[in-house]
Amino acid sequence: MSKIIVKDTEINVVQINEEDYICLTDMIKAKDGDFFITDWLRNRNTLEYIGIWEKVYNPNFNYGEFAIIRNQSGLNSFKISVKEFVAKTNAICIQAKAGRYGGTYAHKDIAFEFAMWISPEFKIYIVKEFQRLKAEEQKQIGWSAKRELTKINYRIHTDAIKNNIIPAEVTSEQKSFIYANEADMLNVALFGMTAKQWRNQNPDKKGNIRDYATINQLICLSNMENLNAVFIGDNMPQSERLEKLNKIAIQQMRILEDIEDKTPLIEEKNN
Repeated sequence: MSKIIVKDTEINVVQINEEDYICLTDMIKAKDGDFFITDWLRNRNTLEYIGIWEKVYNPNFNYGEFAIIRNQSGLNSFKISVKEFVAKTNAICIQAKAGRYGGTYAHKDIAFEFAMWISPEFKIYIVKEFQRLKAEEQKQIGWSAKRELTKINYRIHTDAIKNNIIPAEVTSEQKSFIYANEADMLNVALFGMTAKQWRNQNPDKKGNIRDYATINQLICLSNMENLNAVFIGDNMPQSERLEKLNKIAIQQMRILEDIEDKTPLIEEKNN
């Protein structure tokens, strides 16, 4: 469940079968005067558009029932609810949901057309806000992917510790201390503090220091974990590894930040 704000109106966006559906019930709050979704659905132009959309995306659409509904759309007495329309035609572009976030939801393609019934200005702003939402989601996906990569590399890192640092016979508590000690060495090299120091400075935050890292920091951390595994295999002392990894972290972060600073200029030049 996501939300966008359009013209002071909060609008829910949900995923249905991995597609984005926007709440028409929320959108209608931005319309002046009495207006109902059924008024929009009974319009012939609306039905024509929905019919074409379903033909392209829905192989199970019931064209026979749809044709009957479309032919009735010119009559003053014609009226149909969303639930009735979906039940008769097996449409997928529009859904009536119950529960806490209930209401009528439509696939984004249909919702943008519905926005025109509210106003052309509203449609422009809802498209703009929706695009902003998807851009933010892509950034989050990128961050999550880097976080998962760091976790995978952490497994490589801990295997190197297990095979090269941990003595043959130690207690579980001692093993945990060695793992944490090596992880904190990387934290100090990159973030300048241990996990415990970060928690003491941020008592109200959930998670750990790495959950609040930037994408560039996660990239750097991933590289450092791989390098530390190699250094451990070469029997390099921890103090020497710390100094070496700290210098690498400084160098890589400068490069990554420099690339990030230049990216907008490159994009502007290409446009």
